[in-house]
Amino acid sequence: MSLSRLISIYVLISLIFPSFVYPQKLARDEVDVLRAVAKGLQQNKWNFSVDPCDVTSTVGGWRNPNAGKGFEDGVTCNCSSSVCHVTSIVLKTQNLQGSLPREFAGLPFLEEIDLSRNYLSGSIPPEWGALPLVNVSLLGNRISGPIPKEIGNITTLNNLILELNQISGKIPQELGNLPNIERIFLSSNYLSGGIPSTFSKLTTLTDFRISDNQFIGTIPDFIQNWTYLENLAIQASGFVGPIPNTISSLKKLRNLRISELGGPGSPFPPLQNMTSIKTLILRNCNLTGELPAYLGLLITLKLLDLSFNKLSGPIPVEYSALSDADNIYFTSNMLNGEVPIWMVDVGDMIDLNYNNFPNNLRTAECQKNAVNMFSSTNPLVAYTYSNVSCLSSYICPKTFYGLHINCGGTELTINGTKYDADTSDGAVFYDSRNGWVSSNTGNFVDDDRSFKGVTLWANTSELKIADPSLYTHARLSALSLIYYAFCLGEGNYTVDLHFAEIMFNGDQTFSSLGRRFFDIYVQGKLAVKDFNIVDEANGAGRAVVKSFPVMIRNGKLEIRLFWASKGTQVVPVRGVYGSLISAISVNQNFLPQKEARTGSGNGGGSSIGTVVGAVVVSTVFLVLLIGGILWWRGCLRPKSQMEKDFKNLDFQISSFSLRQIKVATDNFDPANKIGEGGFGPVHKGTLTDGTVMAVKQLSSKSKQGNREFLNEIAMIFALQHPHLVKLYGCCVEGDQLLLVYEYLENNSLAQALFGPQETQIRLDWPTRQKICVGIARGLAYLHEESRLKIVHRDIKATNILLDKELNPKISDFGLAKLDEEENTHISTRIAGTYGYMAPEYAMRGHLTDKADVYSFGVVALEIVHGRSNTIRRTIVDTFNLLDWVHVLREQDKLMEVVDPRLGTDYNREEAMTMIQIGVLCTSKVPSERPPMSTVVSMLEGDSTLDVGKLLEASLNRVNEKDEESMRAMKKHYALTDQNSSTDGTFTSSSTSSAKANASDLYPLKLDAA
Repeated sequence: MSLSRLISIYVLISLIFPSFVYPQKLARDEVDVLRAVAKGLQQNKWNFSVDPCDVTSTVGGWRNPNAGKGFEDGVTCNCSSSVCHVTSIVLKTQNLQGSLPREFAGLPFLEEIDLSRNYLSGSIPPEWGALPLVNVSLLGNRISGPIPKEIGNITTLNNLILELNQISGKIPQELGNLPNIERIFLSSNYLSGGIPSTFSKLTTLTDFRISDNQFIGTIPDFIQNWTYLENLAIQASGFVGPIPNTISSLKKLRNLRISELGGPGSPFPPLQNMTSIKTLILRNCNLTGELPAYLGLLITLKLLDLSFNKLSGPIPVEYSALSDADNIYFTSNMLNGEVPIWMVDVGDMIDLNYNNFPNNLRTAECQKNAVNMFSSTNPLVAYTYSNVSCLSSYICPKTFYGLHINCGGTELTINGTKYDADTSDGAVFYDSRNGWVSSNTGNFVDDDRSFKGVTLWANTSELKIADPSLYTHARLSALSLIYYAFCLGEGNYTVDLHFAEIMFNGDQTFSSLGRRFFDIYVQGKLAVKDFNIVDEANGAGRAVVKSFPVMIRNGKLEIRLFWASKGTQVVPVRGVYGSLISAISVNQNFLPQKEARTGSGNGGGSSIGTVVGAVVVSTVFLVLLIGGILWWRGCLRPKSQMEKDFKNLDFQISSFSLRQIKVATDNFDPANKIGEGGFGPVHKGTLTDGTVMAVKQLSSKSKQGNREFLNEIAMIFALQHPHLVKLYGCCVEGDQLLLVYEYLENNSLAQALFGPQETQIRLDWPTRQKICVGIARGLAYLHEESRLKIVHRDIKATNILLDKELNPKISDFGLAKLDEEENTHISTRIAGTYGYMAPEYAMRGHLTDKADVYSFGVVALEIVHGRSNTIRRTIVDTFNLLDWVHVLREQDKLMEVVDPRLGTDYNREEAMTMIQIGVLCTSKVPSERPPMSTVVSMLEGDSTLDVGKLLEASLNRVNEKDEESMRAMKKHYALTDQNSSTDGTFTSSSTSSAKANASDLYPLKLDAA
């Protein structure tokens, strides 16, 4: 064959099958996009010298064919044409620490983005809305900000998985335009508002999960349109009841989980059409009436949880058909009648705790086969603890004057104190045979842990605790855990509950992103709501002890931990949630009476004189010993007035000794000094259990005194909110007055924004938005949601502290003032910081919550601008941010306020809203400043108000009032001039002089009240 003919054949083949001649490669522009994506994600494994689409290559880091489930790692291409295009990027559990790249929008053929279980931050780029995406999964990251409305433009989208992040704001109505959406997972975020009405059009939905959020309102009736729905999860969502009757249309449901619905009582919803249902959880939904008989016909049920409702009447006979169910929970209702025999004989994991069943032979045992009947004859009533009838025949081995349990661990002796073992993992009821029992209710749904269903857990990571013996194991509970002691001597005790988070990591990986919340009840009373071990202990792997004083009168003590469906359930794997406790210590606060001893009756023994002498000597020795101990501990020295006042305070608070604090702070070593507050110096300290704390010490030169000190203790300890600084306790000894706070790693907002260069933190826009919203939420709580109406009086950037995740917390309540009256307070002492103080307060002492709103407005503008409100360059040259903002507003150049360090990487709409809110909040007229709850809604985009129009209307009203005030002043001084013409020379008073001086700081308005 000639050479020319060979060449012709080669050319022909190359035209028909180009990939036969030249290997197909990824389009050059997409390679450049992948470089930018890698930089944004901080993905360092991709080797760009290797073609990303070469599936035959075993190097380059573009795919891992041997990755296990949940660790999938690969880039997929479509090479059907002459060039390849990226269609899928899956990077699961790679612990990537970057942010979400907007550059993904440069991959026009991209159908899948799966970045599940990483450590990514930032917000979801709206540019993604232009892609032909089918699957988006960002589960288990640190994504913040709102869901972009542009996501509603992705008509090809099937799955939107945003579970376990820090996403806030309302669900965009535009998501209701997704014609092919099947799964929406939004659980464990900070979403608010309600389900948009446009969601009524999502008729293709099969799986909808929105648990653990901050929604308001009710579950909408239009869910009846979701007729293809198989899974619905609305647990601890914020919604109130009732469950709509239209839910009966969802005939294909296999899993229905609704819990923690507030509102009035409501009847059981109609569910008889759900003939394929396997999991039915309607827990704590305020359901009333009797159990519906039709549930017995739903023989596909494997989990039935109707606990913590108000259901009454007997268990229907039809329920015998549910004998094959794996778990049935009727815990804490008002059920009565006989316990069915089938439950006792063939039932599998049934819990009847806290009901009203009759006290007979069938309920005489706390656990009968697989049925837990602990306190089944007594309903759970708030503020009382149980009288457990199944323990009525129990004979105490002796009277105990303490209780020590190593929860989840073996018997242990620490410093001479023996801790009982607590290692039973099979039975839900456990009898220690040592004066206490436990009852554990619940099962871990969707459990993917290596040991499924276990309620014991052993630590596998490093503990940051000096003596970790008590914290290497823990007892878990998926719903309700009770420890019940009933052989204690009468008297006052301190209950110490020991906690350490050993299932989450403390590093910068997805395993550190879990959030665990549960409630603590002591003697039937709610002691702590939404307890978070990591927050309280200042990190995972650290110990924290919660102390509660109790009075034992009948020998009984009940400790109950309750999981109210809040927190994450999928980190580090599915099934990690519920309550966790490491140990229990109950110590007496009295000397027990000596127990009477019965003689043997065999005669013998010492003479009366010897016995009396021995008693006298022993008594004298005991008195001297006790006196010495009390003197050494400072109990016999004269108490200062401060200590007496502290003892008389009407609240319980943890007290630290001066000795403890000196050890923790290395005797207040100057090297540990981290600041100077209104009280005096603030030192960093570390307790022996590893807890890091901040100690605020009252100095002799402090402008704040004893009254403020006790006021701050009462304020902070009474208030619990994610955006308020936590008070661990205090120390009052002699003239030493100290507060012990949680330590916040990132210091203050002022240091982060405009402090010295070495203290500044690069705060991107989503973080600034989060900080601003957090401050607003904290103030809304103080003003409107807490039991007491509280005005802080000194809101400023230095009083906003930042934790390790840069979440804001309001601190320094030394200047806080109770505002229990309806009328404006006239404060006898002006307290605050110039530049942040409202005019009416700075000049006339008029104090309402509007003063805090003004200060917040200043801080909001500082967050946007990145500089302090007042910067003094020279004695005469002072920069005032607020004045400059008003100048820019008049010139229609408000966007120039934005910090130039942000460049163009910020949300213009959010920035403009924050600036307008700052201007609105700093109105000279207090009545024009919005309440903080409205501010929160506007910042999160939940409000129907147009902030811009609201601001313009407000400014117009202020101008009208200015004109009215000017006319009133002219009229007043015209009359004054007439009067003074007859009286002679006018002499100004000291009051008017003072007002003139004050007006140099703020413009004087007669109507500012």
